[in-house]
Amino acid sequence: MEHHEQPAPLSPAELTAVRRSLTDGRLAMTRRTLLRAGGALAAAAGAGAALTACGIAPAGRTDAALTVDHSGSEKRLAFSNWAEYMDVSDDGRHHPTLDAFQRRTGITVAYTEDINDNDEFFGKIQAQLANGQDTGRDLIVLTDWMCARMISLGWIQPLDAGRLPHARANLAPEYRDPAWDPGRKHSYVWQGIPAVIAYNIRATGGRTVDSVSQLLEDPRLKGRVGFLSEMRDTVGLTLLDMGKRPEDVTADDFDAALARLQKGVDGKQIRRFTGNDYTTDLDKGDLAACVAWAGDIVQLQSDNPDIRYAVPKAGYMTSTDNLMVPGKARHKENAERLIDYFYEPAVAARLAAYINYACPVDGVREELAKIDKELAANPLILPDREMTARSHSFRALTPQENRVFNQKFSDLTGA
Repeated sequence: MEHHEQPAPLSPAELTAVRRSLTDGRLAMTRRTLLRAGGALAAAAGAGAALTACGIAPAGRTDAALTVDHSGSEKRLAFSNWAEYMDVSDDGRHHPTLDAFQRRTGITVAYTEDINDNDEFFGKIQAQLANGQDTGRDLIVLTDWMCARMISLGWIQPLDAGRLPHARANLAPEYRDPAWDPGRKHSYVWQGIPAVIAYNIRATGGRTVDSVSQLLEDPRLKGRVGFLSEMRDTVGLTLLDMGKRPEDVTADDFDAALARLQKGVDGKQIRRFTGNDYTTDLDKGDLAACVAWAGDIVQLQSDNPDIRYAVPKAGYMTSTDNLMVPGKARHKENAERLIDYFYEPAVAARLAAYINYACPVDGVREELAKIDKELAANPLILPDREMTARSHSFRALTPQENRVFNQKFSDLTGA
């Protein structure tokens, strides 16, 4: 069966291109270069588009399940993704894994890097989805909290499990049953996004930094600490350090975490809240330590041996970016075939070698080791059992909570 064909092994030239991509600076612009908005713009999306965490959608809900699929007669699909979130050939002109899929299936993939921000992208397609119209896209990649929003609105097509044998078999256990999409009926993980602590060992004077308490309280780090402008990661890590579970956060818990961060701001312990731009300051040592995303750390370490990371004993935050088929998409089966393709371990390994975020595919380690043994042994890319056990996710927020929490966080960060 075509679903079970194995991709051809990497040629010597392809292996060289992959390895070179890890060190030639091209990937210094990671998937996180354009900051994912953490919901700060949610209120601007309008009341009709508000997240209905209880499952009650506003007027205009469409039944995506009734969409007519044209995959049989139209061998194509349109795939929207974030910038720098796909493997690229050494000349920068091709995407090798997508090219291989097109050769194998005869399905032409129109690949577009037109997602810069969850809310901004939602605004692009909101009116079409609300009116039951095709967005012109068959496959999109959005962050878990936005996925929850769109699924609850009825704007995402349910997937056909029978067309996803690799995805069903190889999705890592920790991603299988999110509260916002039980049983993965509408989505599959593209990449996991761990938020941990990074530090420059030269800037810390040889000291390890492995807790939010150190970031906020160690006087030797004063003025050289960074936190992320992504609310769920920064507040989530602070909650964990306080012995609270982000999965169960209450309004009082949230306010207590913000008060702790505010003290760090007022005392000038925190230098600033950042998007991906913390990487330059950390590399130079202007930031001694900060909350950081795993993919950035892997990239920084390839060029600077002083960059270290720590997974706090209290735990770390993980979010996911996820593949979904929007309502009224014309080529659902074609999109499902592409989703399943990226869950083949050899294909997943090629992607992981380029983008360096947490791979959601079980069985990929051996394939990744053929490309780069160090990457295959890196728990930021392939978390081991111990690290996985310390992972936490921020719970889904109601529309009111989302607006209030983000406004309070915006007031704290000065955004």
